[in-house]
Amino acid sequence: MSNLLDPKNDYVFKRLFADAPTLLAALIDAIRPQAAPIARLTVKDPTIDAEELRGKYIVLDLLAEDTDGAQYNIEMQVRRYRAWGARSAYYLAKLVTGQLVAGDDYGGLKPAIGIHLLDFDLFQDPAHREQAIWCFEMCDAVTPTVTLGQELQLNLIELRKADRLQRTTGALSAWIALFEHWQEDQTMSQIANEPVRAALDKLRHLSADAETRRLAFVRERALHDERSLLKDAREEGWEEGWEEGREEGREQGKADALRQIAMNLIRSSGLDDATIATATGLSLTDIGALRQQLQ
Repeated sequence: MSNLLDPKNDYVFKRLFADAPTLLAALIDAIRPQAAPIARLTVKDPTIDAEELRGKYIVLDLLAEDTDGAQYNIEMQVRRYRAWGARSAYYLAKLVTGQLVAGDDYGGLKPAIGIHLLDFDLFQDPAHREQAIWCFEMCDAVTPTVTLGQELQLNLIELRKADRLQRTTGALSAWIALFEHWQEDQTMSQIANEPVRAALDKLRHLSADAETRRLAFVRERALHDERSLLKDAREEGWEEGWEEGREEGREQGKADALRQIAMNLIRSSGLDDATIATATGLSLTDIGALRQQLQ
């Protein structure tokens, strides 16, 4: 099955699930086994704008809603941002605040549930190398079993780490196998989970379509260009920033390097302030000030 498209390509991932809410519900249920199974799921943004495929720092995520009104944001992430945690919290909070208009009662808020599948190891500290499945909620630091409602929840799966550790079982193990071993006939032939087998069949159909293959390549090329652009900006920025800050110490040199990276992106990339802030970890205020400085 070496000719199959990569389901971790975010365009392919969205094509797999955007018009197949039952498959998406099965994936969510596997990631959240502690929650009641989803009775019915509606995908709110099933279409894909062709221009988005060429956009830098655009995430082709899925927004969905279940019959109880809970909101879901599902992402396949193939690149690691500097301010990854802050970005994730920001977009999850928007999923909550976007439910209300002026005059609405807070009691009408429905849970906002983020599900991020990561094609990289996010937590690399030695103490965290044995865990790949994460669920973050608003809970008390001393008594974590006490939570402040269910309005915010972020689920993370570090796919590569989960595959290495081989500690998941059942449906989630089958989904991880699909995302990590979709090209391996022997591995996939052993998968008995019906939703995963249906997703594999759909992946075969998508992979056989010439236009889908072309658009998947367009998306992959855009992501490659994005990585190259950021790599060049970082290399030049680190060199110039460290040179400027070397006499003031390591921390100042690091701060100068980040500012220089941001200035390089402002000059050459055409990215907006929010995107540059995400890429560098600087605040929007800092990016705005640098943009004014360059005018």
